[in-house]
Amino acid sequence: MVVVMQEGSTEEQIQRVIDRLVSMGFDVHRSTGATHTVLGAVGVRSDCDPRDIELLDGVREVVRITQPYKLASRHFRPEGTVVEVGRGVRIGGPEVIVAAGPCAVESAEQIHTIAERVARLGAKLLRGGAFKPRTSPYTFQGLGEQGLKLLRQAADKNSLLVVSEVMDPSQIAMMLPYVDVLQVGARNMQNYHLLRALGEVPKPVLLKRGMSATIEELLLSAEYIMAGGNYNVILCERGIRTFETYTRNTLDIAAIPVIKKLSHLPIIADPSHATGRRDKVPPMARAAVAAGADGLLIEVHHDPEHALSDGAQSLYADQFAQLMAELRIIAPAVGRRIG
Repeated sequence: MVVVMQEGSTEEQIQRVIDRLVSMGFDVHRSTGATHTVLGAVGVRSDCDPRDIELLDGVREVVRITQPYKLASRHFRPEGTVVEVGRGVRIGGPEVIVAAGPCAVESAEQIHTIAERVARLGAKLLRGGAFKPRTSPYTFQGLGEQGLKLLRQAADKNSLLVVSEVMDPSQIAMMLPYVDVLQVGARNMQNYHLLRALGEVPKPVLLKRGMSATIEELLLSAEYIMAGGNYNVILCERGIRTFETYTRNTLDIAAIPVIKKLSHLPIIADPSHATGRRDKVPPMARAAVAAGADGLLIEVHHDPEHALSDGAQSLYADQFAQLMAELRIIAPAVGRRIG
């Protein structure tokens, strides 16, 4: 359940409510908004009478949350969450944030060339995989820590932040010095061991929807991270597997406004993995922004025909430039802006 404190409630009153909830067997998560404090009580008790809490001093109302996700629910933070990534980049605010770069880091020349181009065109984050979960064990698997070093160097040189995928809890400590956002890929959305570990990390987590996952399952995966204490979760709609075969996946545009209603967490879209075709990426990116996405994850490569991973869905630099120009026209129509 969620306990909404009255505006102006004292710290002593808030602490008294927290202590009461803890004594009843709940874990309590606190969210302080612009006007009032919200306490999320998470536990398995079903015999709790909300009136026992409502009568405490400083309590405005107690809301029972019927969804299985409590901390990711819009009730926990009605005003929405804005995730501070770094260097003034905030995901979930009025600006639509674009992360761009190759599917995988291949060489110093490659990542520096791409970083310079996407930064000049308005991207705020540099994306690139150092560890690549590939369907075939015989395809390029990434450069590992060396790839992270190259990614960090290219990002710093061009005043960009870094987002890269983590595949296993054992990689987290090694990755922290190099990345600003830790990405959980679609294949790991329900890797609960990894999600629990990321709940203890003091950096934002970009959580991609699994290719066969429902919206509720995505939010429950976010709940694993938040239950560990890390509320800086960014959701990502990257397409789901359907009966259609023309595109790589089916981008669920409707999931964006649905999640906006159900959850306070920001959500971005990845039209590159959703479509698998560079000619379909721009229209899906435009649609995602129009639907309310807080950001985009776009694959860009300076030589996609020779890319070691997902070249067919990577935009050329001039295509990315055109897309950014189009987004700067669309975003104001829905009350947003592109940096």
